[in-house]
Amino acid sequence: MYCCDLMPYQLLDANLADIRLVATDMDGTLTQAGKFTPELLQALTDLQAANIQVIVVTGRSAGWVSGIAAYLPIAGAIAENGGLYYTNGDELPISLSSITNFDSHRQQLKGIFQKLQLDFPQIRETGDNRFRLTDWTFDVQNLSVDELQKLSKLCSGLGWGFTYSNVQCHIKPLNQGKAAGLIQVLRDYFPQVTSEQVVTVGDSPNDESLFNPSYFQQSVGVANVREYANQMQYQPKYITNAAECVGFGELASYLLA
Repeated sequence: MYCCDLMPYQLLDANLADIRLVATDMDGTLTQAGKFTPELLQALTDLQAANIQVIVVTGRSAGWVSGIAAYLPIAGAIAENGGLYYTNGDELPISLSSITNFDSHRQQLKGIFQKLQLDFPQIRETGDNRFRLTDWTFDVQNLSVDELQKLSKLCSGLGWGFTYSNVQCHIKPLNQGKAAGLIQVLRDYFPQVTSEQVVTVGDSPNDESLFNPSYFQQSVGVANVREYANQMQYQPKYITNAAECVGFGELASYLLA
C-alpha cells in the first residue's frame, strides 16, 4: 500500500480525522515523472470506496480535463486554474467565470500574449492552447524567477492575472484561481461538506491559493513543493515525506487509516 508519514506528526490526529473531500492538483502531485501510476489509481479507488470524494484542481486545459474527469475514479475536476468544472460522467463543462463570449475572450488573451512577447521574445505558446477556453499558456522552461515576476507585473498592468506551475505559465482573468473555483464548486455541488472536512493538496505556485488558511484550514504539499518555498506567500500546513504521487499516497494512506 502506501507509506503514511506526514509532518508535523503531532497535529495529524487532531486535524485530519474528519476529512470527507480531497481537492488536489494533478501534475507533480498525482503524477510521477509526468505519468499516472497503478498505485495512484488504487489510492483514488480506495478513497472513493471509503466515501472520501476527490476533486482534481488543475491548470490543464478543458480538452485534457474532460477526459480526466470521465476516466478517473473521482467526483469531478476543475480545469484551467478555476475556469471550468467537469462532473464525473458529464461531457460538457460548467463555467466558473463570467466570460460571456469565449471567441472574443480568446482573441484578447492572444493579444496579451503577443504584448508579452515584445519583452520576452523567447516565450512560446504551449500546444494545448487549442483546447483551452478561459486562459492562455506558454512554456515555463528557461524562465528565471525574476523573469516570472516581471511577467506577472506586466500582466497585472494590462489588467490580467498570471500564474505558473512546473509545467507552464498562464495568462488568465484577474479573479480566476484555483481557490475561487473550488469554493464555488463546493458551495454549488457539495453543500453537505464543510470547509473543515476539505483538505487541499498541491506542489507549486499555481496551488498557492489552495494553501491560504483563510480559505482552507487543512492543506498538504507533496515534498517537491519545497522547491518553491521562497516563491509563495502561503505555504501548506503539512508536507509529505515523499514527492509527487508517492507523497499523495502518504496522505491517502493516512486518511484511509
